[in-house]
Amino acid sequence: MARQLDEQIVARFPVGQRLRVLDVGMGQGTQALRLARAGHQVTGLEQDATMVAAARESLAGEPEGIRERMRIIEGDGRDTGVHFLPGSFDVVLCHGVLMYVEEPDPLLAGLARMLAHGGLLSLLVRNGDALAIRPGLSGDWSGALAAFDTTAYRNRLGLDVRADRLKDLTSTLAGIGAPLHAWYGVRVFTDSAADGAEAPADVDTLLAVEEKAGRTDPYRGVAALLHLCGVRG
Repeated sequence: MARQLDEQIVARFPVGQRLRVLDVGMGQGTQALRLARAGHQVTGLEQDATMVAAARESLAGEPEGIRERMRIIEGDGRDTGVHFLPGSFDVVLCHGVLMYVEEPDPLLAGLARMLAHGGLLSLLVRNGDALAIRPGLSGDWSGALAAFDTTAYRNRLGLDVRADRLKDLTSTLAGIGAPLHAWYGVRVFTDSAADGAEAPADVDTLLAVEEKAGRTDPYRGVAALLHLCGVRG
């Protein structure tokens, strides 16, 4: 996904431009730190205190120049208007968040308002059109059959969450003024790997296969996750 995001950033912004990045639901700060290391000015917004603490600990171990380029705010991604002015960012990330939000449209509209004209909105969501793949490949036939007619599922943490369909999000992005510009599949072949499984010796080849599948039909359409990139018009 990082490669996909970098591809979109390079295509939209001049090389060397220091971008203003907002990472909503940043978790432990993996993407936020990566972009700060690349020279961008990054703000991470996260409501989970444990994740905030982990991100701050990671940031504390970075060189001073990187620490100065990144700030961390503890707060709810649905309250971006409380923390920031409209148009304050060139890039807004919201990765792995929508599945925990029962009504995502207000959140998405708020994220779009944070973007400057021509800004990039990057979403990572559970693919509602492929929910039957995981139970089907594991031999859970009743679970696979039920998954065709729902966007609700139980994740590996045991939480009841929701998925999004590409068609619905395409319509939503158009309605909030950040129409879909590009989309990719993420974890096409590796979603069935066991939690904690060791990376194979030829991990570079694995990544190359996943990256190729993630941008190739029909493979990307059955990926476990979708990476959608909208552009503020």
